[in-house]
Amino acid sequence: MKVLFIGDVVGKPGRQAVKALLPNLKNLYKIDLVIANGENAAAGFGINEKTANELFAAGVNVITTGNHVWDKKEAMPYIFKECRILRPLNYPTGTPGQGSIICTLEGGLKVAVLCVSGRVFMNLLECPFRTARAAVEEIGRETNLIFIDFHAEATSEKSAFGYYLDGMVTAVVGTHTHVQTADEKILPNGTAYITDVGMTGPEDSIIGIDKGQILQRFLDHMPRKYEVPSGKTMLNAIVIEANEKTGKAKAVQRIKLTN
Repeated sequence: MKVLFIGDVVGKPGRQAVKALLPNLKNLYKIDLVIANGENAAAGFGINEKTANELFAAGVNVITTGNHVWDKKEAMPYIFKECRILRPLNYPTGTPGQGSIICTLEGGLKVAVLCVSGRVFMNLLECPFRTARAAVEEIGRETNLIFIDFHAEATSEKSAFGYYLDGMVTAVVGTHTHVQTADEKILPNGTAYITDVGMTGPEDSIIGIDKGQILQRFLDHMPRKYEVPSGKTMLNAIVIEANEKTGKAKAVQRIKLTN
């Protein structure tokens, strides 16, 4: 079976890129499940019902998030009722929403998706390593096809997380930095890994935001409203092929398209 994981979707340009490019990608690679990180889908920061529904309508099956998940105040009641949107699993007990989902595909095949947040240079949530491992051990009783979005800043933490769960999950896909890394691989015990899958949004930008606004922030350190620019878009993603019986990754391919 094959899973397509789309990197952080940023604003309207990112949503448009998904809508334009996803149908062909699904046909070309014979994709069974589509995961997209959508924590920046609404105007570059956060997600809401409208933007989530656009991604679902475009063919996304599960939306993961990260530290910007609550940036839109209307997200809280929506995420509480929409099980296809995942907030980080390692938020404290009682936080609205859920951090994992088990999807049943055609033919009855079950695939689990988890969203986990790192802690280095990030919010200090519960330990991502222990929290993820406990969840994986529980989910493993139902399926061994397990895909994790590890939303983290530090490359060392991402790499360590991948090796920590190597052989226990099908894939660990890094998100958050919006810069696609060229280190996709299958770890020794069969887990597909990439440090960061990248971004889906405006190509001529700084991690999805207007270049002038970001540059000025570095020059004067003054707060300002950030905007997502229009223009040519790109889609960063990764395709993971897995053995349905063992849950081990068979192949991993990095994708970068423009539109």
